[in-house]
Amino acid sequence: MGPEPVKFLSDHDIEGYAQLLWGTLASVGWLELLRLELVTFRDIDLPVNSDDRAVWRFAQANGFILITNNRNMKGETSLEYTIREENQLDSLPVLTIGNVERLTDLGYREQCADVLVEISLNLENHLGRGRIYIP
Repeated sequence: MGPEPVKFLSDHDIEGYAQLLWGTLASVGWLELLRLELVTFRDIDLPVNSDDRAVWRFAQANGFILITNNRNMKGETSLEYTIREENQLDSLPVLTIGNVERLTDLGYREQCADVLVEISLNLENHLGRGRIYIP
């Protein structure tokens, strides 16, 4: 059966971009070699209006690495505030795409895919890091 897949949750506002990134992973053969899984809010019945704290907690509780756009620290339920308050040494990282609009550029998308693969292969080295900007 093999190892469990590394599971990723696409933040609701970047689902199309996350699909582009997954297409790149597939086209270069990574999805044939690694067990990587991408899900959306809709796939897991997570309300699209969930606040950042609820999304982060859901991702942590269910073993998902959250892929998100760049966010700021506005309010106690913001993603950054949540990470600062609740991140533990064994928490899964949040992958933040530095410039999500650039994912339409194949070269940038490939750079992001490479970093995502590296993190997946060495996940134990990235636990507790909070937020990781890619590429």
